[in-house]
Amino acid sequence: MSPALALTAALALLVLAAAAGLTLRLLDGRRRDGGRLRFDPADADAAELGARATLVQFSTEVCTRCPQVRRMLSGYAAAHEGLRHVEVDLTRRPDLSARYRILQTPTTFLVDGTGTVRARFNGVPQRDALIDALAAV
Repeated sequence: MSPALALTAALALLVLAAAAGLTLRLLDGRRRDGGRLRFDPADADAAELGARATLVQFSTEVCTRCPQVRRMLSGYAAAHEGLRHVEVDLTRRPDLSARYRILQTPTTFLVDGTGTVRARFNGVPQRDALIDALAAV
């Protein structure tokens, strides 16, 4: 193999790896906006949303990571005034998965006081991303 061909192949591989890395970073489960969704508190059997914001966790009975997320979100909500955590069990309400476009559990919405979804986390949310999203509300 000639050196020019080897260099071209290495550069092509580098570009391909960079493109794959950027794609994975964009699809890591965090979205700055909720895709223009509005959450109805009646869907969670909640009387009202939190004064500042609400963490809405969508889970199922067979979800293995959901208890971990439940503990993290409820602890975080207890430590911050005006923040509330509610959980929606999609096993009992499968119609909500289509309405809110839930493809995996756990999925967490950060909802402001008006019901507008301000952030969406697919999978286990990272604490730093959660803090940043809450600061933006």
